Amino acid sequence: MHRILLPIFTFALITVPANAQSLVQEKLDMERAGFEKDTVMQDITYRDAARLDAYARMRTEAFRQAKAGGASADVALLDEIDQRPERSFEDFDLTGKWQCRTIKTGGLAPLVVYDWFRCQVNDDGAGWVLEKLTGSQRTRGRFFTDGDSRLIYLGSYFVKDDRPPRYGSGRNSDQVAYVFRGKDDGWRMEFPAPERESVLDILEFRRAP
Repeated sequence: MHRILLPIFTFALITVPANAQSLVQEKLDMERAGFEKDTVMQDITYRDAARLDAYARMRTEAFRQAKAGGASADVALLDEIDQRPERSFEDFDLTGKWQCRTIKTGGLAPLVVYDWFRCQVNDDGAGWVLEKLTGSQRTRGRFFTDGDSRLIYLGSYFVKDDRPPRYGSGRNSDQVAYVFRGKDDGWRMEFPAPERESVLDILEFRRAP
């Protein structure tokens, strides 16, 4: 798949809310305080904090475009994902082998659902680390707790046969997502304003047989 940059109009939607305590402001406040706590705010870039601040608006726009122009079967899948209850990550172990598929919503194409590929989550002693093992487009990164029913993922995009760059290397590789647990053992990651092609990417997971 070609590396196609996301149209500029998508990034125009990334604005920090003026009437709320945003992640951008929280990161700034914690930097001023010297980062007394071990937190995702130590690692997240300001650009990715802004993307998470815009998550709800980006998701709404992405789903609007997807439902307006996507194939009926794909729209039905998106509706089913949207209706899944958010479940607690307490006592849920992400480690192991997973099947994963990307769902691209909005942007260059209204809705695209890809085939299942292989992913794996390991615990390196400091927490869960994800790597997408197959497919031309890959991701590798780490999860951080963001409440009982949501995690934050900070990762890096890379292509097959390349070495994954370190998170924080720049906008061409940095990735950020909110992570939700859905039905059964399934879970998903939602990437607002990804650098390529779409308005919102969803990476869906199910246990590998």
